[in-house]
This record gives sequence, structure tokens and C-alpha cells, in this order.
Amino acid sequence: MNRLNGKIALITGGASGIGLASAQRLIEEGAFVFIVGRRQDVLDSATSTLGHNAQGLQADVTKSENLDRVFETVQKEKGHLDILVANAGVGEFARLGQITPEHYDDIFDINVKGTLFTVQKALPLMQNGGSIILTGSTVGSMGTPAMSVYSASKAAVRNLARSWAHDLRGTGIRVNVMSPGPTQTDKVMALLPAEAVGEMKRAIPLERLGDPRETAAVVAFLASDDSRFMTGSEVFVDGGYAQV
Repeated sequence: MNRLNGKIALITGGASGIGLASAQRLIEEGAFVFIVGRRQDVLDSATSTLGHNAQGLQADVTKSENLDRVFETVQKEKGHLDILVANAGVGEFARLGQITPEHYDDIFDINVKGTLFTVQKALPLMQNGGSIILTGSTVGSMGTPAMSVYSASKAAVRNLARSWAHDLRGTGIRVNVMSPGPTQTDKVMALLPAEAVGEMKRAIPLERLGDPRETAAVVAFLASDDSRFMTGSEVFVDGGYAQV
């Protein structure tokens, strides 16, 4: 399929996991993709994997001057942006009673502040028909032990999309949320012990973790005109985890 021929996309957190899989899928569908990440070595490796229709941009989404540099580069090299995937995010465990200001700041700075200002600074480059995709999570809709701060950050991301759908009236730009459930990425596998992964699989009606290529397929759908009558929506890619 070539639903995205000639489109220009940018994905934050695009050098690994769900972001990298999404970049690969958008390229397969015809897009040129800028991937943004904090670590230059990881960016270089990802860009090499993706090929000539990708470019890596090193940036920290919590720093305004970094984001300015990213979008200045996009403006200079491509002139506009059709697809924005605000995917950069972090999660850590901390039970109530163990939460520190640093834990809160780290998660909300990247997941909420980073998402907000990534989108806001990208808007001048976007035009009618543009698609903004925010990465949410099933935990934004569920109670999850030891993940209250992360869960609250993803609930905030969900509401940003609802509110921005109103703010973007008349622009022709859509904003939607792709919310994955437990997905087999290096980050998840490093964070969770084997027994926790087993428990998650048993809790998922489809009895397995998701594959990043499955979330990428939904990102491609939300980026394309196949979803042109969708805005303010949340699409779960979770094997039923948060649905039943």
C-alpha cells in the first residue's frame, strides 16, 4: 500500500520500539520520516536501518530550544509537515508513599509537557489534511499498581486530544490517540520481570503481548486519509486488555 506517498512525517521517540516500528511502516507506505530521539548513537543505528527516506534529529522534547531546532530543520529541508506522531514517553514504577518529586517531574515533563510543546511548535508547519497522533496507553483508562504517575500522564495525553480537537476546528488538522497495551519492546521487557510478563499475558484476552508492528499499522491508518473522519478519538491496540 502507498497511502502516504509524498507525505512528510515526524516521530518523537522514533529510534526504538513503537516509534521505530511506526517509522518503518510510514516509510513503507511512501512517507519521508524524521525520527527524533535523545541518544545520537541509537538515532544513527535506527536511521541506518530505515534507509534513505529517514533522517534522525537529536533532541530532548522537554527542552524548548531543542524543539525549535527540530522544526527549523524540517522547515528548511521539507517546507511543511503532514504527519506528527508525538510518541516520546517514559514510565517507571513507584507506589503511593514512594513517589518523589523527581519521579513526577521526569514523567510529566516528557509525557505531557513534551507532547504539548511538540504539537504546539509543529502546528505552523501543518496544513489542511494534517494528522497528529499522540501515543497514549491502556493505563490511562485503568488503575495500575505502582504506576499512578505514569497512568495520570497518559490520561492527560488523552484529554489533550479531546481539547485540541476543538482548538483545531476550521484548520482541517486532525488529532487522535493510539493507545497500546502491553507490547513486546526492549524497554518493556527490561522493565518487567518474567513473572509479570506472564501475568499480563494471562490478563489479555488474546493471551499474548502486542507486536510493535501492530501498533504501527494503526499509526499508519490514523496518518492516512482512511481515518479522515476521525478526530478526538482514541484507538486501543491492546488485545482487549483494557476493554473487557
